[in-house]
Amino acid sequence: MSAAQKIAIVSVFDKTGLLDLAKGLVQQSVRILASGGTAKMIRESGFPVEDISAITKAPEMLAGRVKTLHPAVHAGILARNLATDEKDLAEQSIDKVDFVICNLYPFKETVAKPNVTVPEAVEEIDIGGVTLIRAAAKNHSRVAILSDPNDYAEFLKELKSGEIKEESRKRYALKAFEHTADYDTNIAGFFRAKYAGEGQQHVALRYGANPHQKPAAAYTTSGQIPFKVLSGAPGYINLLDALNSWPLVKELKAALGKPAAASFKHVSPAGAAIGVPLSDEERKVYFVDDIEGIETSGLAQAYARARGADRMSSFGDMIALSDVVDVPTARIISKEVSDGVIAPGYEPAALEILKKKKGGKYLVLEMDPEYQPDPIETRTVYGINLTQHRNDVEISPETFSRTVTPKDFALPESAARDLTVATIALKYTQSNSVCYAKNGQVVGLGAGQQSRIHCTRLAGDKADNLWLRFHPRVLGIKWKKGTKRPDKSNAIDLLVSGELPQSGPEREQFEAVFEEVPAAFTDEERNDWLNKQTDVAVSSDAFFPFIDNVYRAARSGVKYIAAPGGSQNDSAVYETAEKLNIVVVEQKIRLFHH
Repeated sequence: MSAAQKIAIVSVFDKTGLLDLAKGLVQQSVRILASGGTAKMIRESGFPVEDISAITKAPEMLAGRVKTLHPAVHAGILARNLATDEKDLAEQSIDKVDFVICNLYPFKETVAKPNVTVPEAVEEIDIGGVTLIRAAAKNHSRVAILSDPNDYAEFLKELKSGEIKEESRKRYALKAFEHTADYDTNIAGFFRAKYAGEGQQHVALRYGANPHQKPAAAYTTSGQIPFKVLSGAPGYINLLDALNSWPLVKELKAALGKPAAASFKHVSPAGAAIGVPLSDEERKVYFVDDIEGIETSGLAQAYARARGADRMSSFGDMIALSDVVDVPTARIISKEVSDGVIAPGYEPAALEILKKKKGGKYLVLEMDPEYQPDPIETRTVYGINLTQHRNDVEISPETFSRTVTPKDFALPESAARDLTVATIALKYTQSNSVCYAKNGQVVGLGAGQQSRIHCTRLAGDKADNLWLRFHPRVLGIKWKKGTKRPDKSNAIDLLVSGELPQSGPEREQFEAVFEEVPAAFTDEERNDWLNKQTDVAVSSDAFFPFIDNVYRAARSGVKYIAAPGGSQNDSAVYETAEKLNIVVVEQKIRLFHH
């Protein structure tokens, strides 16, 4: 054999283009060494080929499990153009390998079949092939590694020209590393589901965002899943809500030192609050005047506020609670239509109450309060991976220590508290978003609107509706016996929103829940009552681009606004706020969330 003759090792499961490749290698006087079925196919097609054993001096063994794992193979691949490496090869009579053509057993395709057993999957785990690919890719400064048949034609064209370009070798190496990484990811995924699929590292979900999106799962690639399923079976959206709402309440508790709760729907909070004692009127408005022990449970107070502020949006919520769930909190949840709850723990009696909900199918998750996610987060959109540093900015009352207008204004403690609640809520709300807060709770949230003024209007309308629920006319409603909570919520919403049906079946349905049908609010009555609302705080996840936002906020009793600057219209916004006696508080961090 001529010392200048190039050597190629070929070992492929996917034999697409193999014979054209072999023909091109032979035409360029490349010595072909191949394994098993690859050598057989090349040989039967009339091209010269040698078995790997020609250099290993050892036969394939263990039913093909060991073919290429030998120093004669891997030293030839890994050798660099160094005198020391040349000396080692000469002493062992080993020739350098120039090209490696290899792809792997179809593990992904095998385990995608129904009812695949572990022994069946194990036999599709390629050992020698992965080793060949990684060795050649590691030494790509000298060796060309082909793991994709689509690259054969370009490779042969360059080979015919006399050189495999450095740029090509780099590209082939990258593709090879991606090939083995994907292969290992699929292997790990299969065994994760088999060996850690009882909630340790893998949780099977009922389905994805919609029932036809199967299969679906939640998993971690290192460490335990930080939550346990104590009751029910989670769905994809349940976990999106749970894993967005949990950090919200955790951060509220850390920032304000009180128990916190959130009511989540479709990856945005319908409500969020901390445990502030409830007045008699608030207990009635939030449907918790019959909850024994609520006066001593900060957590129950927090959830009453989070759920009660926007009962229409909270219907069927995922609940997050910052503290161990007590019986008063569980009793509130037991009365509401809800999909599930996540909390750091549960009192035994509270857990028993929750486990009886939805016929025993209510989702109860216990979260590890010490869990900290990786600082880098990744998501896949239409097959493209996006990564970013997690939004770990910390919001607290100290965030709002400086005012823009009026200058050096001494912000009341209650205002700093409410701005903290509103801003942390925005951090976990789909953008654009604007949040109104008062009394330690969200009172109106506008989420996911393309226009900021629509966020401000939506949130303001919700805040207005909540305030109107405190009107004596609403507090004095006489319900027909047996009227369900959702029907009460819907009827109240129609009354306070001014969306009352005038006639027909819808009007009949509205009137059917009352002993005495309440009169509609006139414009004058509505405005008189809304004008009594004061000291509301508003936070925005980005700057207010126009003064219309300030005017709309003012109509809902807003006294404090926090929003990042950066708009060309900042000065006009500040001037308008000053005219309306609204305090603008500096908040420098944009909080888009998607």
